[in-house]
Amino acid sequence: HVLLTAAAWTYWNSEFTVITAALLWVYLRRHESFARFRNTVLLANVLGLIGYIAMPTAPPWMFPSFGFVDGVNHTHDLVSALGNPYAAMPSLHAADALIVGVICFRACRHWWSKALWALWPAWVWFCVLATANHFLLDVLAGIVVALISMAVVSWGAKRRGSVAAHRKPAIVDA
Repeated sequence: HVLLTAAAWTYWNSEFTVITAALLWVYLRRHESFARFRNTVLLANVLGLIGYIAMPTAPPWMFPSFGFVDGVNHTHDLVSALGNPYAAMPSLHAADALIVGVICFRACRHWWSKALWALWPAWVWFCVLATANHFLLDVLAGIVVALISMAVVSWGAKRRGSVAAHRKPAIVDA
């Protein structure tokens, strides 16, 4: 019961609370990493939205006849009103957890915080599976979305850096 409660808490808080706190921390403490972090999360979420539109997919908790038990209460009026129950593929919980884990691992200086952020993605992946919010394929697709987003944003940053290095300074007459 304690493990399922921790998993449900992680499911609810990993997507908005942890991402917001991590973005704020990186913005205030490791500002040089903020733009890449923000852009990676935004790109991953846009890719996820395309996936939700192109292939609406129901989560496991919608199939109790197959033995799946809803580990999170999805019947709350606010959740029902704002949530898309067919937004399981790809798992943005999985994608965003990997992005947050990688960025925060790189940004942290202490071994214990690096260890925490290194384990964060695996814990979130476990939680979304344990609460029957995603199938394994959803999680794997989320990981692919995160890797693509990190690669594209990194490529874009390198490209902007090389273009800026080749520009000639403008001459301004005063």
